[in-house]
Amino acid sequence: MKILITGTTGYIAKRLALRLLDDKHELVCCVRDMSRIPDEIEEHPDVTFIKVDFLSPSNVELPKEIDAAYYLIHSMATNKGDFESLEERCARNFRELVVKTNCKQVIYLSGIVNDNALSKHLQSRLQVENTLKSGHYGLTTLRAGIIVGSGSASFEIIRDLVEKLPVMVTPKWLNTRSQPIAIRDVLTYLSGALLNKKLYNTSYDIYGPEVLTYREMLLQFAEVRKLKRYILTLPVLTPRLSSYWLFFVTSTSFQLAKALVDSMKVEVIGKASDIQEHIQVDPIPYKKAVELAFQKIGQNSVVSSWKDAISSGVFNDQLAKHIEMPHFGCFKDVRSRNIHNENYTIDKIWSIGGKNGWYSYDILWKLRGIIDKMVGGVGLRRGRTHDNYLEPGDPLDFWRVLFADKSQKRLLLFAEMKVPGEAWLEFKIVKNKLYQRAVFRPHGVWGRVYWFMVLPFHSFVFNGMINALANE
Repeated sequence: MKILITGTTGYIAKRLALRLLDDKHELVCCVRDMSRIPDEIEEHPDVTFIKVDFLSPSNVELPKEIDAAYYLIHSMATNKGDFESLEERCARNFRELVVKTNCKQVIYLSGIVNDNALSKHLQSRLQVENTLKSGHYGLTTLRAGIIVGSGSASFEIIRDLVEKLPVMVTPKWLNTRSQPIAIRDVLTYLSGALLNKKLYNTSYDIYGPEVLTYREMLLQFAEVRKLKRYILTLPVLTPRLSSYWLFFVTSTSFQLAKALVDSMKVEVIGKASDIQEHIQVDPIPYKKAVELAFQKIGQNSVVSSWKDAISSGVFNDQLAKHIEMPHFGCFKDVRSRNIHNENYTIDKIWSIGGKNGWYSYDILWKLRGIIDKMVGGVGLRRGRTHDNYLEPGDPLDFWRVLFADKSQKRLLLFAEMKVPGEAWLEFKIVKNKLYQRAVFRPHGVWGRVYWFMVLPFHSFVFNGMINALANE
C-alpha cells in the first residue's frame, strides 16, 4: 500500500515510518525542508519525498494513488503565539490536498480530551480533529495522553527533574492524574489502525494500564534509576511560576513549558472502548516503559527526540535558508591546523558537545549556557540526541546542525542561544588541514558591542578547541 506521512522529521513520524517500511508499505513523506530528510529513510527504495509546507502549500499536488495518510503535525512548542489558528490552517490545507487523491483513510494522533475544562493545547487538538473530517475519506482519531519513550518530551523532562533534583519543591499540579502510554504501544495502535474499515470515522482513547499522578511518575522513574527522591508540593506556585520552574530546571523551551503546565492541570484519563477488539495491544506498564527507554539510550539507538523539532529552539525557518553563511557585514574568527589523523579529527568533531563537552574551557561553555537560560534561551540542557552521530536538524546544546556530511568532511552549526545577531560555527577539513570558522552577523549597535565583549574569550576558547580537535 502507498501511505502518506506528514511531520516526517517529528518524534512520532520518524519512528512510524520505520515501522511501516518493516511492514513492506510504500511511503510518501511530506517534509517542509528537504535538507532535514532523516538519514534512516533517505535512500530507502520504497520512500519518496514531497516538499510541502501545510501552512502555505502553494503549487503542491499530492500523488493521486494514495491509500491512506497519517496526520502527525503539532505546534505545541512553537514560538508563535497563536498556535491554535496555525494548527487549524495546517489541517484545513492538508484536507483540501488529500481530498483530491484516492485516499481512503486519514489517521490522526491527537490528545485525550475528556475533561470539560480543556487546555489551549487540547482544545486545539480537538479543533484539528473536527477540521480533518471529510466525506471523501474515513477519519480515524487515536487520542493519547503522556507518551513515554526515549526522546519524548515528557520522558526527557521527567528525567531532568529526577536526575538533577534530590529534593523537589513542586507545583500542586503534580497531583493531577494521567494515564501514560509507552511509545511502542502508540506505534502499534497507529500501524494497526491502517485501512481497518471498522475504525473509519471513529475516535478512540489509547492509554497504558495505570492511572498515575505526575508525582507518582516522578517517584517511579526514580525507582527505575535507583535514586532516592523527595517531593514537597506547594499550592502557591502560579502557572507562570510553574512554567519558569520547568524551564530553568529542565531542557524544555519556555513555550513548551507553558503549554505543558497548561495541560498538566487537566486530568488525562482515557475512556474505555472496544479498541482492543480491532487492534491487539497488551499495554506496557509505566516503569517497564521507562526501563525500555533506557535500554535504547544505553545502546545509543534513540531514533528521534522532541528536541529535533526546529520549534524547540529559537527559529521556525527552513534550515536551508541558513546554510549559506554571509560574507559581508560580519565578524569572523577563522583558525586552521594541520592534522595527522583525519579519521580521529572527524570522529572528535562528530562527538562534540553534549556530555562530551567542547574540549576546551568547558566551564566557560557551561557558564554561557546558564546565562543563555537566564535570559530565555535554550541553554546547554538539550545536549544531543546521539553521542557520536549527527544529521541536519539535530539539536547540539545551544546550536542547531545545519549541515553534517562526513564524506565532505564538514559540519555547520547555527546558534540558537540568545544573541543580538546570527552566529554560525563551521568545521571543515581540506587536504589534511582543519578549518574552524565562527561567523557573527550583528543586529544593530548591540550586536557589535556583544562581539567585542566576547572577543577576548575567543583567543583561548576557540584556540583550545581546534587544538583538541587536531591533535591526538
